[in-house]
Amino acid sequence: MIWPEIKAKGKPDFIPLTTHLEQVAIVSEQVAKGIGANVEVARQGAILHDIGKAHPEFQRRLNENLRIGVLPFRHEITSCLFISLFEETIQPALIDMVIAHHKSVRRDAREKGLLDLTEEYEPEEVFEFHASDWETWSPKALDILSDLNIKVKPLSKNDAKENFFYVYAYCRKRLKEKGYSIDRGVLQAADHFASALIDKTYIYSQRLFRIPNLKFFNRKHPLFPLSLKSADSKKPHTMVVACTGAGKTDFLFRRCKGRVFYTLPFQASINAMFQRVSSNLESDNPDLDIRLLHSASSLAIKGRTIEEKIIQGHVGSAIKILTPHQIAGIVFGTSGYEATLIDIKGCDVILDEIHTYTDITRAIVLKIVHLLIYLGCRVHIGTATMPSVLYNQILELLGKENTLEVKLTDGELDQFDRHKVYKIDSWDAATHVIKQAVEEDKKVLLVCNRVQSAQEVFGHVKKKYPNIPSMLLHSRFKRGARQKMEKQLIGKAKNCQSTGQFNTSDNACVVVSTQVVEVSLDISFDLMVTECAPLDALIQRFGRVNRVRNEQTIGTFKPVYVVASPKTEKEAKPYDLKVLLESYAQLPEGEVLHERDIQQKIDAVFPVIEMPEIEEHAIFKNTGEWAINKLTHRPKSFLLERLEIDSVTCIVEADEERYMTGNFEERMQMEIPVRYWSVQKFNQLHEGNKPFVVPDSAYTEEAGLNLDLLKTAKSDINYQIL
Repeated sequence: MIWPEIKAKGKPDFIPLTTHLEQVAIVSEQVAKGIGANVEVARQGAILHDIGKAHPEFQRRLNENLRIGVLPFRHEITSCLFISLFEETIQPALIDMVIAHHKSVRRDAREKGLLDLTEEYEPEEVFEFHASDWETWSPKALDILSDLNIKVKPLSKNDAKENFFYVYAYCRKRLKEKGYSIDRGVLQAADHFASALIDKTYIYSQRLFRIPNLKFFNRKHPLFPLSLKSADSKKPHTMVVACTGAGKTDFLFRRCKGRVFYTLPFQASINAMFQRVSSNLESDNPDLDIRLLHSASSLAIKGRTIEEKIIQGHVGSAIKILTPHQIAGIVFGTSGYEATLIDIKGCDVILDEIHTYTDITRAIVLKIVHLLIYLGCRVHIGTATMPSVLYNQILELLGKENTLEVKLTDGELDQFDRHKVYKIDSWDAATHVIKQAVEEDKKVLLVCNRVQSAQEVFGHVKKKYPNIPSMLLHSRFKRGARQKMEKQLIGKAKNCQSTGQFNTSDNACVVVSTQVVEVSLDISFDLMVTECAPLDALIQRFGRVNRVRNEQTIGTFKPVYVVASPKTEKEAKPYDLKVLLESYAQLPEGEVLHERDIQQKIDAVFPVIEMPEIEEHAIFKNTGEWAINKLTHRPKSFLLERLEIDSVTCIVEADEERYMTGNFEERMQMEIPVRYWSVQKFNQLHEGNKPFVVPDSAYTEEAGLNLDLLKTAKSDINYQIL
């Protein structure tokens, strides 16, 4: 290896620059092949993109203790000083790939883009700093480029200056154009992939852009009516309305022809769906790349400035399980949006059980559908709880003539009546019901609307039933821990054999959960007590009770108890009080909830949908035009401020050292999704997904992260940003 002492990355990997450039080049070629772009341009751009890291200033700054000078050093700028080594015809594409693969060229969140620096400093000064010691280090950079099969020649500092001002002029001109850059997206996707996988880059890159074999989902069973309905149609899009347990997932997959993006609601557990799909497809798809993409973003913080970055995940996966947050990143143009755009373009996208809790989420779903159609995607939507007004708006976007519509008949729906609903005034009123169920060896599911409430209920359960298996499940566990807990809850081994735990137990157990239980968790409990939620959410929750379908269970009914709606807007959070009151009013009292009546009840709760104006925030307009300058991105998305979602991650202090030395997958397992406001005062790491570091005392293996303890810990100066 040539010049191994010149590094591309700092601790813990300290990857030689030559190695990193070759790894990114390998992935760039695969991405270019996968999307039909120019493979050779992709390779050359990948080799050029980080060559500026050969500069001594960058090498010094890999060690934070040796940073010097006040003018920001950007290796992207220094890389472009070598642009004249490449054919003139491809130089624009290479500049697109290199100059903004980290920073927006203008109005960057940290004001470090090329055009930001040339506004704050004289362009000549920016050049001189980035070309300093040229004669010392540029020959080493040329050696590395030559070793990677780039035809080189000696470059004087004057040549570098001409290159700088050529790139500077190009960026000023490019900034006036609207739209996105495919070349930039290719490099961003490849750089993320190689940086995450490092020495595994080559092996995993060979699996990219494969079409999955989905024949598993052709299975048929008379108790699952959608399995008996034909999925064959020349219409590209799909709208399926059916109750939970009718076989929607299988049907939606049967409609797919290419790579699949499978989205679940913001609040849903995507771990369980990932495990389910991976298990289903394993035998027919050896070495298939199925990826899990969590909803949290990576937020880079500097002072009061926040930049939200899409966690792209691995480009080119055959199947990617994610939430709409990542797709919405394209709508709002956050950092990395072009990488996601080129990945999803032309693919099958399943929007499964898109919940409609708030006006803003409904508006975002519509905008996502509009964008996906523009990108040539085949859109497949499955729901049990969508208001008719929203259904019709989506159908208008898709085009009725382009959409296969599938619904169950009233007779088929009658076969899914399985719940008796009881209304109660408070949790106290459920005490005797829970006690009796436990004594009768029933499996009990208790659902709360907030993590804090769930933690409190779980505390009471542990005190009341210390010898009964119990579990608390919510979003604020370490990802690795939550994944293990969900496997334990489902109670099935990898070979689908029963483990006899929780869901597959014959004995009493109690599980306390939040909204994460609503979708994708394939469990069937005997009794539920739940706080009042919007009716569509309640229907999803009910689907975790009496879910098993066989000849014995059809026609049997199991109880669900719903705690009365709160009286104030504050108590109703995260939901709208008016929606909760109307949802509660629509529930039967002590009677069977008939599936054939659910649509009418949903429409009564959501007769009209107010659509907040998001056009001004979206970079993709209703006209089909793009409203973002090329080589730029937005510092943060509309989502970050308006949606109640876990938008950042944190780790506990005890994991900090392991996080710093761990690989991409290991780091993900330690991260805890959380909302920015709850951890903003704590120290933030610069590695990985830039998690905040919180005190160990705020987290337990049984209860997860406790925000009340976190608030108390904020007074401890040891954990604050200094």
